[in-house]
Amino acid sequence: MRWQTLLKNSITTPAALGSRFGFDSGPLRAVAERYPMRINPYYLNLIREKGDPFWLQAVPDEQELHDMVCMPDPLGEEHLSPVPNLIHKYPDRALFLVHSQCAMYCRFCTRKRKVGTGDMVITRETIDAGLDYLRKTPEVRDVLVSGGDPLLLSDERLESILKSLRRIPSIEIIRIGTRAPCTLPMRVTTRLATMLKRYHPLYINTHFNHPDEITPEAALACSRLANAGIPLGCQTVLLRGVNDDPRIIKRLMHGLLRIRVKPYYIFQGDMTEGTDHFRTPINKGLAIMKSLIGHTSGMAVPKFAVDAPGGGGKIPLQPDYVHHLGANLVFSNFRGDICSYQDAGARGQVTGDRG
Repeated sequence: MRWQTLLKNSITTPAALGSRFGFDSGPLRAVAERYPMRINPYYLNLIREKGDPFWLQAVPDEQELHDMVCMPDPLGEEHLSPVPNLIHKYPDRALFLVHSQCAMYCRFCTRKRKVGTGDMVITRETIDAGLDYLRKTPEVRDVLVSGGDPLLLSDERLESILKSLRRIPSIEIIRIGTRAPCTLPMRVTTRLATMLKRYHPLYINTHFNHPDEITPEAALACSRLANAGIPLGCQTVLLRGVNDDPRIIKRLMHGLLRIRVKPYYIFQGDMTEGTDHFRTPINKGLAIMKSLIGHTSGMAVPKFAVDAPGGGGKIPLQPDYVHHLGANLVFSNFRGDICSYQDAGARGQVTGDRG
């Protein structure tokens, strides 16, 4: 089935879910009215039962309306937008929002305040304004094209944007942020991959949160992109009840490498209004990192980071292995063994081995 048809046949109301899974969907109506709902048939078929990891990511929850902790725009994007739908937070790179919809509206979305709603207005005029800003701002050398999901644009419209970006001499790297390989992998056609390869150096960051999202369809989508020479990375969000378990994360990281997707980030959940019930203690994320470091290939170990509220940027978090920092660095390794490393120019004896 064509991806456009799957998208058109998406469930957009809790009532349709209630009849399928046999539950009273009435209390969820107010949630879906505030935060849009869309579950396309592909992702819907991944849901095995109420409350499983797919359900939690896709189905509205009454807790979204009772979040007293978080904020609508946790990353301060609206204050970092010199023109609508372009965020210039870091000195040499910018985030360019080119589409307002997604193949599935994740309940933990950072931009749930506006994605899929009338508050996110993206037109040819706003895209032209973003391109004009990038032409006039030569310090930007790296542009992340995102949304919503840019792969929901037609091949022709997406290519028009990529072609315009490539004509700006100061832009060296183009990245695309998309969850389509996970939530609607049929969108990644051979035609799309062939078009994308014309705009190298091009990178794609996708988003898988659970190893069971790595289906044959998702693997094929990633294979098409990788075969087009596009480096793939994954940005996973740590979510309570979905993947906040070292065994699940390790399975996910290994599964990603098998489909040629490099684990890139595990993000601590943003303080987005309506998502507090997904957030996990930071110590849990650090424990998960400790379960990976030294216990599996470094290729399977992403960065763990928190995106600082107010636009502070991504801050990497790592387990603390250091016991003393001086002429000799004293630290423990992944097994808990105490080791030391003599600093350059310092006198002392190095202990430990490289076994």
